[in-house]
Amino acid sequence: MTTETARTDGALARLARFCYRRRRLVLLTWIVGVIAMALVGFGYAAAPDNDFSGGNSDSAKAQALIEKHFPEQQGDTLTLAIKADKGIDDPAARQKIEKVIADLEASPITGPVTSPYQDNNLVTQDRRIARTTIPLTDKDVDKSQAKLLVDTVKDASVDGVTLGLAGEKAEKAETPPGGSTESVGVLAAAVILFIAFGSLVAMGLPIVTGLLAVLGGIALMKLAGHLVPSPDFTVLVTAMIGLGVGIDYALFILTRYRDSLHDGDEPETATVKAITSAGRAVLFAGTTVVIALLGLIAMGQRLMTGVAVGASVGVLVTMIAAVTLLPAFLGFTGRRIDSLRLPRRTSRRHGADGATPRRTLAERWAGVVQRKPLVAAALAGAGLLVLAAPALSMRLSLPDASVQPHDRSSYTSYTILSEGFGPGYGAPLIFATEVDAKNADLTNALDAVRNTDGIAYVTQPRVSKDGQAATFMAFPTTGYQDAATADLVHKLRDDVLPHASGGDRIYLGGPNAGAIDFSEDTSSHLPLMITVVIVLSLMLLIVLVRSVTIALQAAVMNLLSIGAAYGVLVAIVQWGWLGTAFGFPTTMPITTWVPMMMFPILFGLSMDYEVFLISRIREEYERTGDTRSAVARGLARTAKVITAAAAIMVAIFTTATLGPDVSVKQIGLGMAIAVLVDATIIRMVLVPAVMELCGKANWWMPGRRAPKATSGTPTRIGEDARV
Repeated sequence: MTTETARTDGALARLARFCYRRRRLVLLTWIVGVIAMALVGFGYAAAPDNDFSGGNSDSAKAQALIEKHFPEQQGDTLTLAIKADKGIDDPAARQKIEKVIADLEASPITGPVTSPYQDNNLVTQDRRIARTTIPLTDKDVDKSQAKLLVDTVKDASVDGVTLGLAGEKAEKAETPPGGSTESVGVLAAAVILFIAFGSLVAMGLPIVTGLLAVLGGIALMKLAGHLVPSPDFTVLVTAMIGLGVGIDYALFILTRYRDSLHDGDEPETATVKAITSAGRAVLFAGTTVVIALLGLIAMGQRLMTGVAVGASVGVLVTMIAAVTLLPAFLGFTGRRIDSLRLPRRTSRRHGADGATPRRTLAERWAGVVQRKPLVAAALAGAGLLVLAAPALSMRLSLPDASVQPHDRSSYTSYTILSEGFGPGYGAPLIFATEVDAKNADLTNALDAVRNTDGIAYVTQPRVSKDGQAATFMAFPTTGYQDAATADLVHKLRDDVLPHASGGDRIYLGGPNAGAIDFSEDTSSHLPLMITVVIVLSLMLLIVLVRSVTIALQAAVMNLLSIGAAYGVLVAIVQWGWLGTAFGFPTTMPITTWVPMMMFPILFGLSMDYEVFLISRIREEYERTGDTRSAVARGLARTAKVITAAAAIMVAIFTTATLGPDVSVKQIGLGMAIAVLVDATIIRMVLVPAVMELCGKANWWMPGRRAPKATSGTPTRIGEDARV
């Protein structure tokens, strides 16, 4: 089969022709299908699972013991923090405090509350600060009901009395929805598309295609949660990735379609050519993203597997929309794709009407890089390594109340409790062990923990009703996010408890220890995940571009861009450089799941740009047989579309920093930085410099000669280029 025959008779060509000719049926199917899927997916969505514990860690074993032998402790709770300038015994303050406690206790979602006036252990010695626990009667508390409790506490914080309500349900209740940030991203993408295409019609098609695909993808992701549980941030991540790749994929196909129309093709022929060229690259690029995301399964963490499956479903839907829904839209627009244009001066097309082609800025820039390729590659590589350097000091943790925005009630509670009971009050260490009697003696263990440097105080042990397990708590002198707290956990586990337990295994758990275990488990499995993602992506890219050299170049450059993104993220979030400008209320460690989510996503997205750039370079090389001119012309022909695609990605990812979730802010900022680096330093400097240095070796493939210049139609990416 010839290349031209494959263009008109292949499976993708038949699909494009069917969608173009049966456009009403395809569009109706998509609209009805997305609406039905949204009704089912959002109506019967699986509840999010945010429990990152599990596995064989100490914290998981402690939690298992507590769940088995202390069922009465399994309900969720909130913590009310109280601070009175004149002391809690001041008549006016006491009246206000008792009213708030009564209002909280009267809620249908709370149980009995112990007043600090009934228990002196809940009050500091100067009686200015107090606390109490608010038990929740229902595990699945409605967000609006919890919000009423938060508002009750906030409204009472006046006249010298400050109150704060902390706890997972309270934090989620006062966290505003993040939907508005996606709207800002879509608006920014629309502006970029309008500037790139100069037409309202051409601008609208990628937006509508991407939005329909994202809506269907999120609905499917919510249903997939019944089979593979995932945390609540999966929706935001899926929406962010889906919007980015959905709009970008439609942009690449639409650009090819417009080029074919300008070359004189009929709309149907232009649609078929766009789908069989750019559409084929979209399928390969999207498959790379899916494979990279599924590499998260190698982490061996249940919830990360859920994130991988959920986000992959979203990307799959955008791929399908790009090669089915978009051709249907093109059938409706036809040659009116450039309607409602932005007035602009037109320029001569490359080689049109026998005119001498004008060298574009991108082509001239490629020439500058190619004249000094070694210098350009060295400077770019050194710059990326400098940006990546801060990543060597990266610390991982899960966010708590101490890193929330300062207007939140949970942060107010944290500051009050830290002042009155020490910064370690929000980082309790929970010890659990099996015993053989209700009067089990844990004196040695209690004394050993109490006398350990870094421990503020230890509670008395509690034995389960069945007499088979005991538990006690210790509070460190340092906070949840402090590195010293993690060091203390290791010291207790490795040195203190083994010598003080008398042969009985005492497990150290609790939210803080669980976060530490999760971070260490992530760090230990990260190299395996990175290896899996790189190997699978390399195999796919070799099949796609038919070159081992280019595939290896892509892998190394992607690692450099991701490393640079990690480094800049650490400098902003962990070191505090410009952190407040991006909406981070304070310095904080990097959220544990952010680096492992960023890597597969960015590796896949970087491969997208590699595919679209190399496909054009290879077409030019097969036509001319000259690597230097092929790189320059390929860069010139893709610079505009890749720049627009990258700008859309950066805009969508950056708008995540406008949202309320500090972890989603981190991943959005990190991915925006990586895409920016990839579209500038990597694509505009390293790619032309390295390809110039490699010359004909760029096209090396075992058992096959490099492609020669041909007089026919250039071989498409993904087809055998043997001559």
